[in-house]
Amino acid sequence: MRRLTWMVAAIVTASSAAAQAQTSRTMGADMSAGFVEAVAQSAFGNVTSQSFGGEVGVSVNDRIQVYLDAGRVRDSSPSSLGQNAQQIANFLSQTRSGVAFQVRQPITFGLLGVRYLFPVSGRIEPYVAGGAGIARTKKDVTFSLNGTDITDNLQQYEVQLGSDLSGSTNDMMISIGAGAVWPAWRQVIVDLQYRWGRVFADEAINVSRAGIGIGVRF
Repeated sequence: MRRLTWMVAAIVTASSAAAQAQTSRTMGADMSAGFVEAVAQSAFGNVTSQSFGGEVGVSVNDRIQVYLDAGRVRDSSPSSLGQNAQQIANFLSQTRSGVAFQVRQPITFGLLGVRYLFPVSGRIEPYVAGGAGIARTKKDVTFSLNGTDITDNLQQYEVQLGSDLSGSTNDMMISIGAGAVWPAWRQVIVDLQYRWGRVFADEAINVSRAGIGIGVRF
């Protein structure tokens, strides 16, 4: 009889503990069903620039999140873009003075990806991430004469820009990276992150982004 009593007590205790654990997991999943954050990063590759954007994600389970990463890298111009622009400037300088130019190659992107959260006991939540999507790369080249922008009027100077100095393309982009999320206060999170990306344009572009995201969990 005593043995039966101990067995019943053990079963009740185990059942109570399991119920509490299940409730705890459910509450945790409800509290972190997803997140949204604004992101500011330093971007470096061909040149050093900045990147701004945001991420929004939803939790599939305790460890997996599906997210959308969208933003804009202000400049990723390769050396060839400046070299090609220099040739146009040299041609204009043969007959005119005060010729100058500026080159930029911004990238606007949207990526769908997956985060894996590592199981840890502390408050910091490290993760790895990977995704793929579309990037729009624009060749933004301007020419000026004595401080006046003449880019839209180059034909009167017997110059017409080709696809190496103008236009935009839409190409596939992939991204991998890692980060660590710190639950700063209530639902507010701080996300320290690094992303490496590659745009599969005619001239492939590699760009790294390192920075911080500030957001909330919902």
